[in-house]
Amino acid sequence: MAAPVWSVDPRTGKQREQVAAEATADEVDRTVRAAHAARESLADRTVRAAFLRTAADLLEEAGEQVVEAADAETALGPGRLTGELARTTYQLRSFADIVDQGAFLDILIDHADPDAGPVPRPDLRRYKVPLGVVAVYSASNFPLAFSVPGGDTASALAAGCPLVVKAHPDHPATSELCAAVLRRAAARHGLPEDVVGLVHGFEAGVALVQHPLIAAAGFTGSVRGGRALFDAAAARPTPIPFHGELGSLNPVVITEAAASERAEQIGTGLAGSVTLGVGQFCVKPGLVLAPVGDPGDRLLKSLTSAVSETAAGVLLDSRMREAFVAGVRARAALPEVESPVTPGESGEHAVSAGFLVVPAARLADGGDHGLLMEECFGPVTVVARYADPAEVSAVLGTLPGNLTATVHLGEDEAAESDGPAAALLAELTPLAGRVLVNGWPTGVAVAPAQHHGGPYPATTSTSTSVGGTAIERWLRPVVFQGTPAALLPPELRDDNPYGLPRRVNGRPEA
Repeated sequence: MAAPVWSVDPRTGKQREQVAAEATADEVDRTVRAAHAARESLADRTVRAAFLRTAADLLEEAGEQVVEAADAETALGPGRLTGELARTTYQLRSFADIVDQGAFLDILIDHADPDAGPVPRPDLRRYKVPLGVVAVYSASNFPLAFSVPGGDTASALAAGCPLVVKAHPDHPATSELCAAVLRRAAARHGLPEDVVGLVHGFEAGVALVQHPLIAAAGFTGSVRGGRALFDAAAARPTPIPFHGELGSLNPVVITEAAASERAEQIGTGLAGSVTLGVGQFCVKPGLVLAPVGDPGDRLLKSLTSAVSETAAGVLLDSRMREAFVAGVRARAALPEVESPVTPGESGEHAVSAGFLVVPAARLADGGDHGLLMEECFGPVTVVARYADPAEVSAVLGTLPGNLTATVHLGEDEAAESDGPAAALLAELTPLAGRVLVNGWPTGVAVAPAQHHGGPYPATTSTSTSVGGTAIERWLRPVVFQGTPAALLPPELRDDNPYGLPRRVNGRPEA
C-alpha cells in the first residue's frame, strides 16, 4: 500500500491532514504518458498564451485559499505569500506575452545563394521546437513561485511542453490546490488536464527523471538531492538536460571605503537580507568579507543591533531546523570563530537569527574552516574580517560557483573605471550569475534581463530559472534545408503568416 502524504504545520510539528499518497512507479508511468499524449494540444501558440493568462486569473480568484494553505504548511506568513502569489501570476502573464510575441522561436532564414563564400549556400530555415514532457521539482522555500504554478511550469508550458510536477513534501496540500487550478485553466481552453501532472514521494521523483518520455527537468533544492537527480538524468540510456539550482553562498565584499562612508547603513541592510524569510532564500548572503579596524567595528555594531532585534521565526520543517541548529553549532566550535549574536534554537519549533565572525586568513587556509564556506540554510551569515585586499582575493579564490556576488564600494571607488573596484568586479564575475554593486541579493526581479543561475554548484547549467529567457531551457533548434514551401512549418514560410520577428539573410524582419 502506498505511503500516505501528510500536510504538516511547521509551527507545531503536528499533522494537519492526509492530502495524497506517494505515487507508485505505475502511477508515475501513467502520469507521464498522459502528459506525453497531450503534447499536440499545446501546439497552438494563441491557445497556450490564453491558457497561461487564465491560470493567472484563476490563481488570483483562489488567492485567499491558496495563501491560507501555503501559510499553514510553510509558516512563511500571509504577507510574504501574498507577494509570492502576485509574483507567480505575473510570471504566468509575462510568459503569455512572450508566447504572443514569438521572438523565443529565434527564427533565422538564409535563402539559397550559390555565390556565398567558398561553399554554395542552400536554403536554410531555423527555428526552435519544444523538447517534450518536462519534469519539475518543487522548491521548499517558494511554495508558489518555484513550485507547481511557478517559473519552471510557466516557462515549460510557454515553450509548448506538458509537464509533471514532483510536489515538495513541505507543502503537498498547496501543491494539490495549485495543480487543480492549472488543470481548470487548461480545461477552459479545451486542453487536456493532463498537460499538468502531479506526483508525490521521493521514489516517484527518482522514477520521474528516469522515465524515457521525460525530455528535460527543472529542479530547485539542495546540492545533495539535486546532484543525485542530475546524475540520474545523465546516466539514462538517453541523457536529458537537467536544469538544477542546488545551493549558493552568495559572497559579499565590503570595501574599507564603503564601510567608512556608511557602516551603519550597510550593517542594517545586511541584517535585513540575512534574516529575510527566516534566512530561507537561495540568494541569502552567507559569507561577508568586511575590513578590520574602526569602519568594520562600526559595521559589526550596527549588524549586531539589527540582528538582535530580529524576532525568532519558524523554518519550513523540522529537518531544516535540526540541520540549521547542528550546522551553526559545528561552525561556532571552530577555532577563532566568535558569535556576537548566537543563532540557534528558540523554543520548541522556532530559531533565532545570528552571525559568526572569523579572521579571513583562516578561511584562506582551508582545513576545517572550509565548513564556513558552505551554505547553512537559515538566518545566519559568516563575517570574515580581512586586513588587506590580498586576503579578500585569497578567500574569493577558494569559492565555488554562486547565484550572486555583491560588492559595496565607496563613492570614489565606484567612479573609477580602471581602479581597484574594477579589478574586484573582475574577480567576482567568474563566481556568479548575478553581480551586484551597493545592493543586496535577496529579491530576484522578474524581468527580461534577469539571470538566476550561476557556475556549479549554484546551478547545473548555464541557463536561468527567472526571466523571459528561462523558456530557452525547454526548446531545441531545428533547421529545414532545401524544403519545399508547401512542406515548411508556417513560421518559416516566406509570407510569414503569423507576423513573427525573424532574421532573413542576416537582417531583422518585423
